[in-house]
Amino acid sequence: MLSKMLSPVLRALPALALITGLSTTAASAQAAEGYWQGVQKAGVLRCGAAVAPPYVMRDPASGEYSGFFADLCREFADVLKVKPEFVDTTWDNIVAGLQAGKWDLSLALNRTPARAMAVQFSVPAMEYQISLAYNKENPKIPAGATSVADIDNKDLTLAVMSGTAQDKAITAAVKNATILRLPGNDETRLAVVSRRADILVDASDTNQLFTQSNPDWAVALNPTPALAKQGVAFGLPHQLSASDVEVVNIFLEEKVATGHVEELIRKAVNEVLKSAQ
Repeated sequence: MLSKMLSPVLRALPALALITGLSTTAASAQAAEGYWQGVQKAGVLRCGAAVAPPYVMRDPASGEYSGFFADLCREFADVLKVKPEFVDTTWDNIVAGLQAGKWDLSLALNRTPARAMAVQFSVPAMEYQISLAYNKENPKIPAGATSVADIDNKDLTLAVMSGTAQDKAITAAVKNATILRLPGNDETRLAVVSRRADILVDASDTNQLFTQSNPDWAVALNPTPALAKQGVAFGLPHQLSASDVEVVNIFLEEKVATGHVEELIRKAVNEVLKSAQ
């Protein structure tokens, strides 16, 4: 009697196994199709871009993007055989927009532990540290200053782009100086030129552009100890698999190793200096 009751069940087992096998195969096939395959199907690689020369620049007249991270976005789009699309954003929103799926990559994102809890990162395209640019004739800035502590004075105002890694770093490092947070690169530089602020807090290579454009009076200090020395990379969606991240890493590692990124940086720097003349 028991064997008769079990017989239909036993006969159904091969069919169940087949269905289960098909489901597993389908799930495996779906899992095998990674994030970049989805981008290829869409035909567009969306790159979140916040302006910060020479990393990312935007022509106000044409809306065209340049800078070495913009070039890397285009080159990665070429690898995927899709069109690059730049999505304008701010440094306050560049992580949140990536989390919300508004774009596929965030350009020129500093690798920090706080950001790494929200998004993933590629390997760095370059190393970054923060410097302090100022007027060498400014009597409020002590001669021989070498550290952030030397300029942490209540009489000094520090201009910084709001929401950037340099904003977070200088905010954590100073207790007495006034921090003037402004929305963009141009505004921070204008604040120092107009003497609304005493010191420009920005990436060392960006401040180098500022001092080269104003050689008569501008100098830059790389503080000791270093302030926020980090890698600058692509920000990637948090849900990307290890194999998806590896696609971007392999792309960038080759560009760095062959010196191509250095070439793109030089091109971007020359573009900034030319526009400043």
